Amino acid sequence: MEQRILVIGIAGGTGSGKTTLMNRLIEEFRDQVTVLSHDNYYKRHDELSYEQRCKLNYDEPDALETDLMARHLELLRRGQAIDCPVYDFTIHNRSQETVRIEPKKVIIVEGILIFENRSLRELMDIRIFVDTDADVRLCRRIKRDVNSRGRTLESVLNQYLQTVKPMHEAYVEPSKKYADIVVPEGGKNLVALDMIMGRIRRHLEEV
Repeated sequence: MEQRILVIGIAGGTGSGKTTLMNRLIEEFRDQVTVLSHDNYYKRHDELSYEQRCKLNYDEPDALETDLMARHLELLRRGQAIDCPVYDFTIHNRSQETVRIEPKKVIIVEGILIFENRSLRELMDIRIFVDTDADVRLCRRIKRDVNSRGRTLESVLNQYLQTVKPMHEAYVEPSKKYADIVVPEGGKNLVALDMIMGRIRRHLEEV
């Protein structure tokens, strides 16, 4: 069954438009697509207080349990369901809950660092990097974190300057070289979106 599943990786910096691109694909192909998000694999830190967890660097590869994600993706490719962890951004810790993810004909893997890890990226059939100007990404991150994650403007800006920007330059931007396709502006790039959708349709016709 592994040969019949198409794995698409969508990477790019924070606020680059990964989610917009992913949502356009989900809207188009609906129940034929499932999503595996790297964000849900942030490590659990029950041993730390909330204040201590707030100070952690969440933008470096070591912050994530990527080996577990790779094992889960391998299982999905083989046609086996997984119990995916759930991360709660409001408390900066992994939730006690898990979500059952069933394998589908198309699996979308998304996250800022998914191309940085060799074992994970080699499980992907198509690697897409969403490329957007830094100032646009920062504005989007502020809007998202303040409106959806209960953050203050000051905390978002501090985190961006202390860890997000330097880690982007150290890990995310260099991983662009592993992409098969570089898409400016993500889901708003209709030409690239049409090409990606065409590739998915061909796969679905073949299986």
